[in-house]
Amino acid sequence: MRIKMGTVVPKMGTVVHLDAEQTDYRRAIAMALHEELGSTHRAIKSAMRWTGASERTVKYWFAGERGPSGDHLIALARNSDVVLYVFLALADRHAGEEGG
Repeated sequence: MRIKMGTVVPKMGTVVHLDAEQTDYRRAIAMALHEELGSTHRAIKSAMRWTGASERTVKYWFAGERGPSGDHLIALARNSDVVLYVFLALADRHAGEEGG
């Protein structure tokens, strides 16, 4: 007897509830990107250059539908003071604050 392998597709109508913190993070990064770069296609190209992410991915960030993770977030913070400050604020840290 052969065993079926693979993933299970969820039934139609499945609702995914987003965590409020995730939503706040995505919106905050989107606002930071708009503040730093504006809302033009040139802004998307700049973020793509900074991170190496695809155009579609960066458009999701600007729309607040998804947020950057890991290496992309670090690259954004390296190039954008606004993104860095937003990240520190979300982490409840302040620029220049010493850990202890």
